[in-house]
Amino acid sequence: MLTKRNVFLFYKPTNEIEEKIKPFKELLVQYNYRLVSNYKEAHIIVSIGGDGAFLQALRKTEFQQEALYLGVNNGDHLGFYTDFSLNDLTSIDEALKNENVEIRQYPAIEVTINDEKPFYCFNECSIRSNVIRTFVVDVFIDDIFFERFRGDGLIVSTPTGSTAYNKSVGGAVVDPRLKAIQLTEISSLNNNEFRTLGSPLILSGNSSMKLSVVQDGNDYPIIGADNEALSIRHCHDVKIKLADIKIKMLKLKDNSFFQRVQKTFLNKN
Repeated sequence: MLTKRNVFLFYKPTNEIEEKIKPFKELLVQYNYRLVSNYKEAHIIVSIGGDGAFLQALRKTEFQQEALYLGVNNGDHLGFYTDFSLNDLTSIDEALKNENVEIRQYPAIEVTINDEKPFYCFNECSIRSNVIRTFVVDVFIDDIFFERFRGDGLIVSTPTGSTAYNKSVGGAVVDPRLKAIQLTEISSLNNNEFRTLGSPLILSGNSSMKLSVVQDGNDYPIIGADNEALSIRHCHDVKIKLADIKIKMLKLKDNSFFQRVQKTFLNKN
């Protein structure tokens, strides 16, 4: 059983969710957990909602390295980051009672735009054109020029984020136990005149990447940090590397990454 017991609940307060969350709070108190109002005092940060809420919880609580993160859905659909549901408190009770949870560590990426203060992403950082014209980006890997990309945009994802936006545009699903980052193209332009790699590229976690926007009038790209769009003007370059931090999550022992991939993408029911 976990010995550090301060719990912070992250959710969007509504009358409905406040009523629904009461039994969950009572269950935590029953197991001697203490609810706190400041996430910096928490040993466990619980997001209430789907995978999107979990990503918001990470960002809004500033990627706390000493805390454990736990995802609890407020509906019946369980995601990659939510092993439990408020609709099934029995499963939570059984997991706490039988200690059927374990700590898993997942990587994040560190993103620096225009050499300003870096920030973290748990799933991916994406950069896309915000106008109807070809987006041109020079791609550097470990400070060496790799290619000039022309298309709609690029996604750099973590292994855990490989099943999200990355997969929807044909990226590879990557085992989160690997120390790696992935570059995936969005609608690249390939013909007799212009050429890109045209396939996902998986790099060692020791590699770094720089995406330099060619200043041809497309200087206000849409930059996505997980599920949040950033307001950045005059973006010149985006530097990305695997972060030094690891996100620690409380997960069910019998619900591995590949079991979740199977349930999400392969099972019909």
